[in-house]
Amino acid sequence: MNSRGREIVLGVTGGISAYKSCDLLRRLQDHGFLVTVIPTRASLNFVGVATWEALSGREIATDLWNNVHQVPHVSIAKKADAIIIAPATADILAKMAHGIADDLLTNTLLASTAPVIVVPAMHTEMWLNPATVSNIETLRNRGVVVIEPGTGKLTSGDVGVGRYPESADIISGLLETLSLTSDLLGKRVLISAGGTREAIDPVRYIGNHSSGKQGYALAHAAALRGAKVTLVSANSQEPNIEGIEIIRVVSASQMQEALEANFDLADIVIMAAAVADVRPAEISSGKISKSELKSIELIQNPDILKVLSSRKRDQVIIGFAAQTQAADNGGLAQAAKKLQEKALDAIYFNDVSEGAIFGADETSGVIVTADGAEEAVPRVSKVTLANKILDLALNKLG
Repeated sequence: MNSRGREIVLGVTGGISAYKSCDLLRRLQDHGFLVTVIPTRASLNFVGVATWEALSGREIATDLWNNVHQVPHVSIAKKADAIIIAPATADILAKMAHGIADDLLTNTLLASTAPVIVVPAMHTEMWLNPATVSNIETLRNRGVVVIEPGTGKLTSGDVGVGRYPESADIISGLLETLSLTSDLLGKRVLISAGGTREAIDPVRYIGNHSSGKQGYALAHAAALRGAKVTLVSANSQEPNIEGIEIIRVVSASQMQEALEANFDLADIVIMAAAVADVRPAEISSGKISKSELKSIELIQNPDILKVLSSRKRDQVIIGFAAQTQAADNGGLAQAAKKLQEKALDAIYFNDVSEGAIFGADETSGVIVTADGAEEAVPRVSKVTLANKILDLALNKLG
């Protein structure tokens, strides 16, 4: 399974305010982050493993010596886009400042090159203690981001600096640190990918060369920008992307059913799949012998894109047109015609003459919009095209 990005390690240490990190975890998820929690042994006195597993949806590791063959501190560190320590006790700040690695969390910190954000929360005297002040200065000099504690009522009944900050302030600091684009936050994106197959008999089928790479690139890019993504994937060998709902289908009818079931909730719909235009009128229950396989009666498949666009309310719908470009510019003209007939907001035409584009990591073509504007896309990665198309869709949404 591939990581989609927006991966956060949330280290929880042994302070009474550890319970507040439950809300932080939820708010991180609301912002499209996938969260791996590493609680210290001391923190489990306040919030248990079961709570963290239920909230994060992931198995929780608490011991450096569990599953040693997986080298957990290294594997978790490599996956992280950022590490947040919240609450950060005086103890963890001292360990970080002096490079001490005596548990899973501190070993993960030393093994990671990702940005680190600490959220100190402790009694006022502990926060103002010269040792803590010196450790904070050391960490800041090393590039660690420190979210200043708040001022207010503390556990002991005293009032002063040392309170766990608001989740919104922590997330604001995280987004600023990572400079992440979250312009699709709260948006639902529905994408089709791959190539459908229409069965002739239990062995043979009618299909195409689409690998699904472009659709998966779109799904990954949308999720990385904060969207909730549903990907309808037809016969693609691309690995699953964690945090993205993937519906695997085979035929055009199965793809249509999945897309229609998810269409009404979508804000953006991108049809990157290559859908078979026809299917056999009858599917043989047994393998057809070679001597009998002389002709196949074909019937038209439903035009899924046309069906979806007829139900359009305020969604942005973008199609793909894989054509072979003739000398008279016929391929691009066909794409423009498809755009108009199906009332799309935009269409991406790519020339697949001699098998070009299919299965490749790069693409080139032309984006045509509903107002007739054309934008040539020189050879770029499919990820670059994905973000260009998402930019266009977001602009159309207003």
